Amino acid sequence: MYKFLFLIFSGLLIISCDSDIDTGEFTVGSDYLALKNKVLLIDTLTIDVSTVKLDSLITSSESRILVGNYDDPLFGKVKSDSYFQVATDYFNLYSQNSDTDATGYVFDSIAMIMRYDNYYYADTTKVQTLNIHRVLKNFKPTVNDNSFYNSSSLSYDEISLGTIAYRPKPKGGDSINIRLDNEFGKELFNKFKNNQIENATDFTDYLKGFVIRSPSNASSSVVGFNLSSVLRLYYSKGIGGTDDNYTKDFTILDLSKQFNAVSSDRGGTLIENLLLSKTSLSSVSTGNKSFIQSGTGIACRVDFPNIKQLQYLTEKGAIVDAKLIMRPVKNSFSDMFPLPEKLSVYVVDKLNRYKTSLTNADGTTAVATLTNANDEFDENVTYELSLGAFLQKEMLKESDSESGLLFTLPTLSKIVDRVVLGDQTEKESKMKLQIYYITY
Repeated sequence: MYKFLFLIFSGLLIISCDSDIDTGEFTVGSDYLALKNKVLLIDTLTIDVSTVKLDSLITSSESRILVGNYDDPLFGKVKSDSYFQVATDYFNLYSQNSDTDATGYVFDSIAMIMRYDNYYYADTTKVQTLNIHRVLKNFKPTVNDNSFYNSSSLSYDEISLGTIAYRPKPKGGDSINIRLDNEFGKELFNKFKNNQIENATDFTDYLKGFVIRSPSNASSSVVGFNLSSVLRLYYSKGIGGTDDNYTKDFTILDLSKQFNAVSSDRGGTLIENLLLSKTSLSSVSTGNKSFIQSGTGIACRVDFPNIKQLQYLTEKGAIVDAKLIMRPVKNSFSDMFPLPEKLSVYVVDKLNRYKTSLTNADGTTAVATLTNANDEFDENVTYELSLGAFLQKEMLKESDSESGLLFTLPTLSKIVDRVVLGDQTEKESKMKLQIYYITY
């Protein structure tokens, strides 16, 4: 079905040949305009929608300790463990004291102080449990790019060094203090007291790092902590019946040695059969929905298989504008699962391999923007994307290779936010494409 919008000019209207004419829907360049021109609004072109599982995402050097887990009714059991290495700039107990003072020091306690960075997702009203374990292997990537991924892991001691059960306060709180095992603390304290650690190599040989994990049987939330978090050693020295109290902090200095292992168990969900990135899972198989989630690497793919047919509508014509309107599926978002303000858009080949970011006609990066986010009944909440230049190029492409569009969240590797979009046949959340095609 085509809806025809005719450009009608009265005899009193003078058109400058070097100006643009605003038709009310978009601005059309004067090169296209003549009295015999007409603009077709085409809104029935087929849209193929699918879900893609991206290859592993780099999560090292992202400057966030992301930990926790939650049960998502649409995405399954989502979990993030965080690995990191700590270091020190000086190798005695207290930077202002000499080695001869060490004999009078006594160990008090040791703790991991985790400082919030304001990020959280899911239900922070529930109690979250965190366990800290000692990593047993060196922080050495298994790939050649020296990066760690959301699928990376390192072996660790199954016995926890410390546990905390708490209600996260990522907005109103400052930090949490996780008391660690005294025997571990005493051993570390004595290493420095007895000058058994003299440099950074000695230290990392002894203490390779930590992993913070959340038990899978305790669904609550995923919370972010910043890299100013520290391992703190508390000790004291008795002088004349009074105690002088000291601390020694071990900080996260090497960002490349901190990464988040983000995973999900999608069993029982519509996307449980989602495979790796070279294939796509059609929305026909997922309840007429497509899925996007950061951290786990789930993305939405959109294709326009019949776009080349438009060039046969008339002898001469062009796509002058187009708008893709995508609707989040009703009841898939809430205060607990908020919608992101924007979606990033990439041009990909048939194997979901990245080609380029989608750009507007003026060369700026295109994004899909959330509209009507505060709609009371969620009836008009949409993501809108202008893609006329992309479709015009695809329509005129001489080769048979077709490019698709891949939608992700702007932040891929250090959050677990998600979106569910309806396809062209989803009853309450239909995806729509409006193409403005001018004949000349």
